[in-house]
Amino acid sequence: MKEVIKTLTEKEQVNHPSHYGGKNNPYEARKVIKAWGLNFNLGNVAKYISRAGKKDLKGDVLKSTIEDLGKAKQYIEFEIEELTSS
Repeated sequence: MKEVIKTLTEKEQVNHPSHYGGKNNPYEARKVIKAWGLNFNLGNVAKYISRAGKKDLKGDVLKSTIEDLGKAKQYIEFEIEELTSS
């Protein structure tokens, strides 16, 4: 029984993790990205902003938040680079 619960929890973390909104949330990151038709870079920006402050990084929420915002910033920079190099 313990293994079944562990497997279900692990699957939930892959398919609909709570730090991205969860399965029953209409604003789950992947649903918003799809609905808005975002490309890879902008989809990652939305993903990292949506989870900022929600994913605990070894007990340090502030560090995790700053890391996610830095990742979002990097993907904005990637998108600007792609737009200006064309």
